[in-house]
Amino acid sequence: MSLQMISTINNSSLLQPGFSLLNFDGHVFFFGQKGWPKRSCPTGVFLLDIKQNELKMKPAIFSKDSCYLPPLRYPALCMLRSSERADEYQYIIHGGKTPNNELSDKIYFMSLVSKTSKKMTFQCIEKDLGGDVPEARYGHTINVVHSRGKSMSVLFGGRTYTPLAQRTTEKWNSVVDCLPSVFLIDFEFGCCTSYVLPELQDGLSFHVSIARDDTIYILGGHSLQNNTRSPNLYKLKIDLPLGSPAVTCTILPGGISVSSAIVTQISDTEFVLVGGYHSDNQKRLACNTIVLEDSKIEIVESVSPEWTPDIKHCRMWFGCDMGKGSVLLGIPGANKQIIPDANYFYILRCKEAEEDKEEELITQICSQTSSEDPGDSAPFEDSEEFCFSAEANSFAADEADTYNEDDEEDESETGYWITCCASCNIDINTWVPFYSTELNKPAMILCSSGAGHWVHAQCMDLSETILLRLSEANVKYFCNKHVDLNKGLQTPQKVVCLKKPPMKPLRKKKTMKLSTSMKKSFLRRLFE
Repeated sequence: MSLQMISTINNSSLLQPGFSLLNFDGHVFFFGQKGWPKRSCPTGVFLLDIKQNELKMKPAIFSKDSCYLPPLRYPALCMLRSSERADEYQYIIHGGKTPNNELSDKIYFMSLVSKTSKKMTFQCIEKDLGGDVPEARYGHTINVVHSRGKSMSVLFGGRTYTPLAQRTTEKWNSVVDCLPSVFLIDFEFGCCTSYVLPELQDGLSFHVSIARDDTIYILGGHSLQNNTRSPNLYKLKIDLPLGSPAVTCTILPGGISVSSAIVTQISDTEFVLVGGYHSDNQKRLACNTIVLEDSKIEIVESVSPEWTPDIKHCRMWFGCDMGKGSVLLGIPGANKQIIPDANYFYILRCKEAEEDKEEELITQICSQTSSEDPGDSAPFEDSEEFCFSAEANSFAADEADTYNEDDEEDESETGYWITCCASCNIDINTWVPFYSTELNKPAMILCSSGAGHWVHAQCMDLSETILLRLSEANVKYFCNKHVDLNKGLQTPQKVVCLKKPPMKPLRKKKTMKLSTSMKKSFLRRLFE
């Protein structure tokens, strides 16, 4: 094993306990950021690109027909391979915590739909289930088993909020263990069935589960009810005949009392167990090798890496499997870093360099990353890229598509949210789209006066028609302040309506009114 420290540059505070890593064709993607996604990456999914001694996070792209995937921490996650083609697979994501500390009961399928040399596009689909649907939870596991040519997913463990009827004001958001039920999920028909097994007496969370063929091994886990970490090793066997499935459980010797451990696969039948806790305040620094052969499991202690003093003396640690025998580990930065909530990160490689090659992952792995719950999320800081310094092999991503916040001006000072003029009223907290072409940023136009400066189109009283003409025409523009330069197309000034005096109506000609006697006299003279 080799341990390598990554020197944090900035924005590592968003990488908190509970994140997940997904491996698509050797490319590792980060999921479950701290806080809600911002405009720079609305999907909340990033590519981990290790290249030229830097680890960068590049925003991922989703197809237009994808559903929204919120950033979920502590979800259950596993890989589901296609029955037709072994090289096609997707990830199942269930449960987890949202940035508002709400628990999700939804289940998502995330798959890679297109891949080019510059970008990878994903599709996320939400699945509806019927029957015994698992309640919202976190800290649980999900695996896929195969039996008699059929496949099913198996969900177990986790924590959930106390039922509403049992909540008190003092412990409104307290959590409890989920019931130790085993859920079989058939995604083909969208149905779910729960099973109660006598061998599973206590609810478990933050345990490790490893699936192979029709068998799942459950190792460790923490029980809130009695505040213990189970030393038992459970073997779940799922038989899928033509009729109803059969689920059996056997307690095996040789378990390990640990929670929040991480499992990574190093070969077809070998896995490495690292990290976790013996107790709330005692980390587990030992490592184990797990071998699965012929429906048997063997757990032996292996040589641990040379842990750094920071790792040995820190109170908590967290991480996740990167795939291909590598693990990303993090420890709190405490007061050693200027950025609050910043963490130190390490890459632990459990395979030798000559063994580090692409392998088919036949076994499904699912492990939780930390039982340390930091509680409510701190205010989210907008961040488009996380940069780290490291020496590692690249995951072969094109540098041209890397979003680098150093390449972009600070929006708070020189970007879209500047004070462009004395009468500017554009504020990042209250702004709403004014033009039909605006989405999440105000429309701006360059004033050609001097070295040039940007102004908001709305502050210049530009109509949408004039704005479109300016964007299409190759002419110079001058803002209201520099309009006296009279060059190119200028800001149209407001036309002051002249008050015109109303026209006097034509006078009517006066007519003489004749009396009755005069009319009679006139008529007599007319007929004489």
